[in-house]
Amino acid sequence: MSSCYSPLYILLYLGVLNSNSAPPKRSRLKLNLRKELFTECFHGGNSNLDQDEDEVDDEMLVKALEIRRKVTAEIFKEAMRKGKFGITYCENLVSRIPEFIDYVMIKAVSMNKLPEFSRSSYNVRARVFIDESEVVSLIRWLKHNSLSYPQIGKLICASRGNLYSIRALAEWLKSIHVKGRFIGVALTRAGGNVLERSLEELDEIVEYLESNGVRRDWMGYVVSRCPEILSFSMEELKSRAEFYLSMGMDKNDFGTMLFDCPKVLGYLSMEEMNQKVAYLKDFGLNNEDVGRLLAFKPQLMACSIEDRWRPLVKYFYYLGISRDGMRRILTIKPMVFCVDLENTIVPKVQFLRDIGVQEDAIGSVLARFPSLLTYSLYKKIRPVVIFLLTKAGVSQQDIGKVIALGPELLGCSIANKLDHNVIYFLSLGITLPVLGKMISDFPMLLRYNIDVLRPKYRYLRRTMIRPLQDLIEFPRFFSYSLEERIIPRHKIMVENRINFKLRYMLASTDEEFDIRVKEAVERRRRFESGVTYQPPSDSQNDDSTKTSSFSQMPDIAVEST
Repeated sequence: MSSCYSPLYILLYLGVLNSNSAPPKRSRLKLNLRKELFTECFHGGNSNLDQDEDEVDDEMLVKALEIRRKVTAEIFKEAMRKGKFGITYCENLVSRIPEFIDYVMIKAVSMNKLPEFSRSSYNVRARVFIDESEVVSLIRWLKHNSLSYPQIGKLICASRGNLYSIRALAEWLKSIHVKGRFIGVALTRAGGNVLERSLEELDEIVEYLESNGVRRDWMGYVVSRCPEILSFSMEELKSRAEFYLSMGMDKNDFGTMLFDCPKVLGYLSMEEMNQKVAYLKDFGLNNEDVGRLLAFKPQLMACSIEDRWRPLVKYFYYLGISRDGMRRILTIKPMVFCVDLENTIVPKVQFLRDIGVQEDAIGSVLARFPSLLTYSLYKKIRPVVIFLLTKAGVSQQDIGKVIALGPELLGCSIANKLDHNVIYFLSLGITLPVLGKMISDFPMLLRYNIDVLRPKYRYLRRTMIRPLQDLIEFPRFFSYSLEERIIPRHKIMVENRINFKLRYMLASTDEEFDIRVKEAVERRRRFESGVTYQPPSDSQNDDSTKTSSFSQMPDIAVEST
């Protein structure tokens, strides 16, 4: 049984050994016996030891000391059983407090010097000391406050006999809203010196955190998740807080960061903190960028550089992701740098390969939509792919292309988004195979809200008088703004009595559109005057020779409602 009090220490404390004697090395030691204490401690006052003997075997002393420890432990168990503790609980707890058992033994022996206990037996003095220390009632109170017996044992040993400090600290933790089992976690993880600190020092720590954005009702959560904070001196605490505040964080960001991940303040050494910030800056981030990043995802500071970040960066380089791409991943979805590479990221990359995404496109897919790497493969990604194949008309040959062009689809809800959009397009008279081809050409088609799609479709069919086939040929029509692009350009075409396919009408800049309009007007003018017009060699094949008022008008397919 390990103990912070070695047998030699206890013998010296009791006065059995000279304080100047060397530690025993399995040899015979010259002892300066204080025969009264020796007799009391190891022979119960009935020693047959020769009073004139000046040499005692050290192994005999250690053996006798172990016997006395066992006696003390049994007395302690007896006191606990009187306090209504079960036999098993008593055995388990006593096995966790060998240091305190030694402390009881030392105190009980030293009580022999007091007049009122000079004629009392060792057992009586041990029982009196245990009762006066109120350790049993303290154990009951700690157990009532959800502390396990290992936690209670650790606390009692750490108190070095000052049991009052345990109860005082526990009450203080309650006052800052530390609750339930986290009281035990905070007490045992805060550090050995926390029981020696005054409540005024602890209040100063809390007040400093409050002044830097940690709300009072958050304090219990922060302390329970990172009780090491309580062991810091004010100088160290301020230097750690300034480490983050100097990166451009305001107090609100600092308080929120500490609430999200309390470990960032107390779990790491200053050297580790500086190393991780320097590593993040290698991606091209400046001091303020890193501050914003850590305020948003402080869990990054809890990740290992060697075990987590370096292997991930090497893997991204293997996939062809540049440093700028990694910076994008880091800033958009920093949680990617916190997940497990082998168990989380590699299977998803392999899945992209399996469905036909080209090897040289995988890196761009991940850089474009980093959230993909944080989704569940079996609960999110695979179900969306299966839906696209079975319910949206996408063929197996095109599914890799769809995901490569629109990886954002993998983040959409099937029930609340994808299924509703598929039903809407089918209601317009578009067949499922045709819809699959439209999605292959423009995967974002399924991401728009129906409230956005409906007015554009109505304008196309009722005002522009265009056939459904035009929409099938150019599904990107829905990506343009109705008020800023579609209506203004349609009005220009009507005013100039010209007509373009949707592709040439919308997929150009304003300057290119103006040039195209002027050329179409000139062609129409020459046609009407009977002058042959030689179009430019790079002229687009369009319907500009037809005016909007004389163009062929197909039957209008109205929108199903």
